[in-house]
Amino acid sequence: MVQTVNGSVQASGLGLTLMHEHILCDLTPAARRVDPREEVVITLENVFDVTYRPNDYPGNHRLQDVEIALREVERFAKLGGGTIVEMTTGGLQPDPRGLQMISAKTGVNIVLGAGFYTEPYQDEKTLALDTDQMAETIVQQLTEGAWDTDVRCGIIGEIGCSWPLTPFEECSLRAAAKAQDKTGAAITVHPGRHPDAPTQILDILEKAGADLSRTIMDHMERTFTEVEQVLELARRGCVVEYDFFGIEQSQYWLGVADLPTDWMRIYDIGRIFEAGLGANVVISQDICTRSRLQSYGGHGYGHMISNVIPLMRDRGFSPDEIKRMLVETPARLLASV
Repeated sequence: MVQTVNGSVQASGLGLTLMHEHILCDLTPAARRVDPREEVVITLENVFDVTYRPNDYPGNHRLQDVEIALREVERFAKLGGGTIVEMTTGGLQPDPRGLQMISAKTGVNIVLGAGFYTEPYQDEKTLALDTDQMAETIVQQLTEGAWDTDVRCGIIGEIGCSWPLTPFEECSLRAAAKAQDKTGAAITVHPGRHPDAPTQILDILEKAGADLSRTIMDHMERTFTEVEQVLELARRGCVVEYDFFGIEQSQYWLGVADLPTDWMRIYDIGRIFEAGLGANVVISQDICTRSRLQSYGGHGYGHMISNVIPLMRDRGFSPDEIKRMLVETPARLLASV
């Protein structure tokens, strides 16, 4: 069984699953949030620049319009999408009730993540928690309800990590491992923007007793420049996640990184399958800005179905390989153990 925002469902019924998205969130750091009246209005004249420089436009990272979110998820459903894993954790303004309504109206399963994002997004009360208190909070979110609701989470993360890792974030990782031990839930981690970050994170999790086979390391394409680095990580037993599908531009808005295009991602993933590690990779789009929604001129949640899967077929992926990444491995990770 898999825990969704509207109750438990059979893992076999999840269908095509996006493992890392944001539906209702605010990824704007607290210091940069503005009055809604000061937020950018996205138009045909500026949509390219907003997409190219998303951090420069106030409000672009705030996805809190439930009606727009409903329309976007409906489009995913009409294309045959089955499940979206919502990675909006503590500090990013999760909206469990809004997600419940969207899931009920669209028929798309939504799995909500438990835990905490990076330190800059946390309030003083959260920063004062110790490892055991953080673990207790995560367990409660998974078993009773999250963010003052009875809506239960179904995965731990995305657990936010910076580079260098802060003491709070290290406690958050250890807390995730403790919560996994108690609940069996999978863990998914947002690593710091440095190629050494994923290995450091896995070392901490492994020492804390985490099950690496049920641990997902996010953002491969902005963390590593060579697929050999990804393969080395996957050989440790964790699941690697390519989750920037749909981002095809030279400018990385959070630093210097040579981001690949979708076809380049596909070829790297092909190398992972050739190495016999096809069960250790999942894919998604990590939509977290208005400019990536169809309502504002972007590709939307359906990009994986409409565009990426056909590219994979053209590049030699078999139906079984595509099914493994988008159906079978997500079902394994999300199912209770």
